[in-house]
Amino acid sequence: MRRRTFLNSAAAVGAVNLAGWSTATEDGASAARPATKWRGVNLGGWLALEKWITPTLYAGTKAEDEYSLSQELGPKGAAERLKRHRETWITADDLRWLADRGINSVRIPINYGASEENPPFVPARETLDWAFETAAANGLGVLLDLHGVPGSQNAWDHSGRQGTLGWHTSRENVEHSLRIVDDLAARFGSRSNLIGFQLLNEPRWDVPMDILKGFYRDAYTLVRKHIPADRASVVIHDGFRPGEWSGFMQPPEYQNVVIDTHCYQCFTDEDKKRSIRDQIRFALTDREERVASLQKTLPCIVGEWSCALPPESLRGLHGFARDAAVRAYGDAQLLNYETGRGWFFWTYKTEAGGGWSFRDCVERGWLPPRFGDHA
Repeated sequence: MRRRTFLNSAAAVGAVNLAGWSTATEDGASAARPATKWRGVNLGGWLALEKWITPTLYAGTKAEDEYSLSQELGPKGAAERLKRHRETWITADDLRWLADRGINSVRIPINYGASEENPPFVPARETLDWAFETAAANGLGVLLDLHGVPGSQNAWDHSGRQGTLGWHTSRENVEHSLRIVDDLAARFGSRSNLIGFQLLNEPRWDVPMDILKGFYRDAYTLVRKHIPADRASVVIHDGFRPGEWSGFMQPPEYQNVVIDTHCYQCFTDEDKKRSIRDQIRFALTDREERVASLQKTLPCIVGEWSCALPPESLRGLHGFARDAAVRAYGDAQLLNYETGRGWFFWTYKTEAGGGWSFRDCVERGWLPPRFGDHA
């Protein structure tokens, strides 16, 4: 969601069950099967840039999003800067660190400029190939997430180009997005550690439901041309309207569809009014109700959540008391997200650290040191 706005205000492993996603079939082929639970982390700010995550990447420019950064740097400058970023922001050591802590999957956000030639964006197909291979070598499944599409589905910077919500206003934008879905499914559908394909991240609440649902249906058909239902899930986002999906994309016509909802408690005026105890109570009650309600329609994941809180909620807390408060907030969320199909923390790391950084949260003791049933 509007994460930056908030901040401004305050080796393949073979025929075994890897991360709950991969087993060998009778003919020896590897097939991704529905995991018992996805316990994952987003690799944000890597292949879909967000300035607040990596502000130094934007140093010396006036750019506010990936489009304007690439445009300002020019083809050669953008290619050189993004090559360094892609090789250093997420490394094999990072994926190994996640696996060593019992994380079994990663959600990889990409925008349309990473998936194909769309100047001024710099494609990242080779980096994605590396990501799948290195994740597999560490027993990690991959949820591939189309985070930004032509015209922007939410007008926020993480869609690739902020400012105007224009995706749904042009049939060409929608058709272009479907071609991207088809191409991505064809390119990565054979990856044994692909656990899911998320069709669109965070389409805003004012995208008309008939257009959004039509896109999901059409995109599902394209994905299933390349990826059978017993190999990977198709994931849809709730469009910030979790109560409007009853009866949508049900079996037997639609198979292995998962609905994604995002849970943050730090953006709104109501969020800022809550004390830390109220934040924890809200995480225990409201989040339980949301996941339970969505689970009645489709298997539900919380594809984004964090330990970030408004400064107002932590006012007066320092040292051990502050650590205890954030730890309780993280535990309250995990308690409820474990009742669904799975979850993905946003995000693996940020330059600033803190409640948005999974690695920082683990190292500070705000989140458990190990994840998984047999940790």
